[in-house]
Amino acid sequence: MRIIAGEARGRRLFAPEGDETRPTADRVREALFNVIRAEVEDAAVLDLFAGSGALALEALSRGAKSAVLCDKSPKAVQVIRRNVELMRAQDRCVIVAGDWRKAVSADGERFTLVFLDPPYRMTAVYAEAARRLHEAGRLAENALIVMERDAASPIEGLEPPFAVEDDRRYRDTALTLVRYRPNDV
Repeated sequence: MRIIAGEARGRRLFAPEGDETRPTADRVREALFNVIRAEVEDAAVLDLFAGSGALALEALSRGAKSAVLCDKSPKAVQVIRRNVELMRAQDRCVIVAGDWRKAVSADGERFTLVFLDPPYRMTAVYAEAARRLHEAGRLAENALIVMERDAASPIEGLEPPFAVEDDRRYRDTALTLVRYRPNDV
């Protein structure tokens, strides 16, 4: 696993051992960042279920200004810390060790780009996380939420102010791009 583009292009990242996490494949990450290129510059990023932190760190390499990376697995948090240090991004990152709800409910800036990549068995978390981010006031207007999921499992329960903008499949992985539009409600 490596950083694909930007200031840290080619830098290899560590991944947590075992099967607790499922890192986004390089080819899927590359395709995703080609699609969301315009969203990344100066973005305030939230990476829930961060695993290795590869999605947030790729965004930082491509010009995002800050990132909050959250994972409850102690192994994953340890790897995220190593990868953040490897990228020399400590001054632009906050690491939240704990349940995703902790990162959503904490005070802080509003996010413009959110990566939501939970374990595939957690299908209900997509709509719940979006709703909680909205209720906590943690999303900037027009924020983009990238929901990575098993291509066979649709996302259910999303309601306004969220709108699916795009849905792409890469073999057994699907990326659903959801736009936050609070003024359209």
